[in-house]
Amino acid sequence: MTTSATLIIKKLLIVFLVAAGLYYAKDFLIPLAIGGVLATLFLPVCKRMEAKKVSKGLAVLICLLLFLLTIAFVGALLGWQVASLARDFALLKQKSIETFNHLQEYIFNHIGISTEKQSQILNQDQPGVTAIMKMVAGSLLSVFINFIFVLAYMFLFLYYRGHILNFFLQLSIPGQKTEMRQILYSISHVSQQYMLGLAKMIICLWIMYSIGFTIMGVKNAFFFAILCGLLEIVPFIGNITGTTLTALVSLVQGAGIPMLVGIIGTYAIIQFIQGWVLEPLILGPQVKINPFATVIVLVLGELLWGIPGVFLAIPLTAMVKIVCDHIDPLKPYGFLIGKIETGKAEPGFIKKIRNRYKTTQH
Repeated sequence: MTTSATLIIKKLLIVFLVAAGLYYAKDFLIPLAIGGVLATLFLPVCKRMEAKKVSKGLAVLICLLLFLLTIAFVGALLGWQVASLARDFALLKQKSIETFNHLQEYIFNHIGISTEKQSQILNQDQPGVTAIMKMVAGSLLSVFINFIFVLAYMFLFLYYRGHILNFFLQLSIPGQKTEMRQILYSISHVSQQYMLGLAKMIICLWIMYSIGFTIMGVKNAFFFAILCGLLEIVPFIGNITGTTLTALVSLVQGAGIPMLVGIIGTYAIIQFIQGWVLEPLILGPQVKINPFATVIVLVLGELLWGIPGVFLAIPLTAMVKIVCDHIDPLKPYGFLIGKIETGKAEPGFIKKIRNRYKTTQH
């Protein structure tokens, strides 16, 4: 066996072992990773309070309180909108049953499967109510325990950040301590920028979808706007999923073709604004991951860690890219992940908006 073949096999083995480790250690790694990413988000706030002579422990506790208040605000907002949507639940249920019956008739008329046979297929291997309740209770307990771990890790990362920094500096050789410090700063900065940019993006999408869906006459427009905004956590797929759900529920509620076309048009316009204006302004140049790599890491994140993996895929990949860009043998992988420079000139009005935004930021 040639040397190059042996090297390739070793690299594939390392990739396999890393993937296996990420999968089997996910119960430990997921809360740790979420806590670390959230800690970078609140790091500037913590530093600003410490600069004003607030003790480190109190500053970290205030950051945790701000995080909990944000979660409570979003939860209350969703609860308010779900309560509003629940008033139409009886109508939605009736319309859904009618649509399902029409679908069964269509299948019987065109495919020849009787309604009784369709019901048997749907009810086959379905868990009972007791089993479903046990699954829900187990899931809620797991979410609660992991949430407590996330808070604990977030506190520890913020409180012991200096100690962790010194640990990594001691790992590096004397001539590379400055570069190691720069790598760690870039990793924390790109995570901050992505999380802050994502929060700003979600708020902008809430506003735009609320205006668009309200103009189209969509019932519970604000609820679907919140849903589409929150699903921005999953790039590319999230907004499509939210818009599809909006169109389907509107169809069940009796929406006509003009409203459905308007919902799709709203999505298209917002995607144009998001791609050409919001992403360059809000996310900035630091999160440089091309769409091909984005889709791959989202799929791998879901396979390895489920829904938390989808949430963590982009910031963790951005961190990995920074490490690859600073280590010579790994630079080709950083190039593979990074955005492709097409050389296309952006429209003049985009440049004006971006320059004005940068001026206001400084």
